[in-house]
Order: sequence, then structure tokens, then C-alpha cells
Amino acid sequence: MVLLYILGAVILINCIYYLFFSKFSFNSLSYSSEPPSIPVSVIVCAKNEADNLEKNIPLWLAQEYPLFELVLINDASMDESLEVMEKFAAEDDRIKIVNVKNNEAFWGNKKYALTLGIKAARHDHLVFTDADCFPASTKWLVLMASGFSQKKEIVLGYGGYERKKGILNKLVRFETLLTALQYFSSAMSGNPYMGVGRNLAYKTQLYYNNKGFMSHIKIPSGDDDLFVNEAATAKNTAICAHPDAFTYSQPKLTYKEWFRQKQRHYTTSKYYKTKHKIQLGLFYASNVFFWMMAAVVLLTDKWLIGLGLILFRFIVQYVVIGKAAQKLKEKDLIASIPLLEFFLLFIQISIFISNKGDSRVKWK
Repeated sequence: MVLLYILGAVILINCIYYLFFSKFSFNSLSYSSEPPSIPVSVIVCAKNEADNLEKNIPLWLAQEYPLFELVLINDASMDESLEVMEKFAAEDDRIKIVNVKNNEAFWGNKKYALTLGIKAARHDHLVFTDADCFPASTKWLVLMASGFSQKKEIVLGYGGYERKKGILNKLVRFETLLTALQYFSSAMSGNPYMGVGRNLAYKTQLYYNNKGFMSHIKIPSGDDDLFVNEAATAKNTAICAHPDAFTYSQPKLTYKEWFRQKQRHYTTSKYYKTKHKIQLGLFYASNVFFWMMAAVVLLTDKWLIGLGLILFRFIVQYVVIGKAAQKLKEKDLIASIPLLEFFLLFIQISIFISNKGDSRVKWK
């Protein structure tokens, strides 16, 4: 009976989180289709991204926005990234190139390159994406910039991954969906804690008021989530989850590549504010304990009651994550939610263990 009580307590914690996440899943957001009057600087940092730049620069330039510049940062690339940038810059004067050479103090540090790009930007409103990301529509920039106001200094967007065949692709997109559900819900509840550099915007003045990335300049990753975790407040943060404002990039094609990517991303979470670490850690722990206790209780004589509790938890999960998946255009994941959660937890545990003994997290 004690095991049943423990399972019930874990499921209660789970359901409280899903009730919290429903803030995003079931609340509609309004958007303006009119281009804002503010000029915008789109900032893209690229390291060895010649092929992606060739494909995506025309898509960024095709945005239906009255006044913007495209700041392309070549971060000491060894390929032809700079040549590709220069080719497009010769044809379009909206492009500004920042050519970064390796600095001994900040060798291979993306934040150093981004700092130079931000300083070179002409406008006070900055929209960030990555070199391998393309916008879902020509309205991307309008919708992201519409999130700015006199009080709103940060706009959090959704950076998804292209749909491919295979379980790995579903795992990548499910993890991205779950992460977005968490940070969107938290921001809507007045407790923003992160954003993704694939689709993020903030004001230049906020960057300087926050002293840029100085508090975590030596940490290889975290130019997006650590900055937001430090600078975002209940009053200065907006979200933009309109499908036309999504960005998409190519997902990793092997488990090894994705594992290394997640290692780099997860190392930054230990630098979050304490309240956010507790918030994220408790949700993760409750999911792990749910699967452990579910397996144990189903082997006892109280298995029928346990099964009812487990099914109740899955229904709540299906409803909340399923609705979010519809909003974020990931409907094909809904049927596989329990399976994807189980495998994702296994991978996250593996990453947690491996990160304990591996600090090699670098900007590519």
C-alpha cells in the first residue's frame, strides 16, 4: 500500500506540472499582422556554415519587413562561409559582415563573436537565429518584432526541427517540443527562465544593461538560455508562438551527434537561478520516479489500482502535451508520447552521467 501512495504522490506532482503547462497549451495568443515601425537587426553567427548560408541568406532577406539589416558574423570559419557572405553582400546593401578572427583569450567562443556582431548592429532591436535555421514564412520577422513594446524587451520564439523518418528524429522533435512547452508556460506565468538562440529577440539596451555575456563569457554554451535566465523578468518578456514565426533547422542524423549536442546544452542548466534549477529538476525527477514506481506497483497485488493511476497520468499528459504539439505543428508525435518520454528519460540520464566526467563542450 505504501508503494501505491508513493506512486500517487509522484503522479500528483506530475499532474501539477501539467496543469502549469496548460497555461501555454490552452491559452490563445493574439498577434499583429502589421509590421512594427521599429527597425530591426537580424543577427546570425556562423562557423563553417557555407552550405547553410547559401540556402538561408535569401530566406532571411525575403522577410516582409520594411526596415532591417542582416548582420552576418563569420566566426573564424575554415570553409567558404566568408566568401558566401561577401557574395550576397555585394548584391544587397542590407547585409553587414563582421569577420571575427580567433582571439587567444576567447578561442572558439561564440559569445565573443556574438558580442562583436551586436556592437556592429545599427538598430536597437535584435532578432537572433542560427546559420542552419530557416524561417517558416516571410512573416517571421514581423511576428517576432511585434512582440516588442515599451516594456517588453525580450521575445521568446520557437525553434523547431525538420520532420524526417525514424525514431531519432521523433526524439529530437519531442525533446524540443517539451522544452518549448516548459519555457513558454513559465514565461506566461511570469517566471521566464530560458530561450533558444535559433529564434530569440531582445533589445540592445537590455544587453548592455546586463553587461552582455560577461557573467558567463567563459562558458562555451549558453549565449541564449543563460542570457535570458539572467535578464528576463515577468514584465520584460513576451512569447511568440505563431506558426509563421517558427524557425526550422536540420536535426542531427546520428545518436552520437545528438548526444554531444545535448551534452553541450545541458551543461548550462547548472548555472540557472536556483529556483529554476529546482523547478526543472523536480519535473525531471518526478518523471523518472513515475516510471520506476509504475513498474514496481504493477508487480504488486494492488496492480489494478496502480494501473488506474497510471492511465490517469497518461491521459493528463496526452491532453496537455498533445494540445501543445498541435500548436507547435508537431501533431505526428502525439501517438508516441509515452514511448518518446521513456526513451528521452533514458538518454537524459545517460547525458547527466556522462557530463559528470566530461567538460568538453565547445562551439563547433
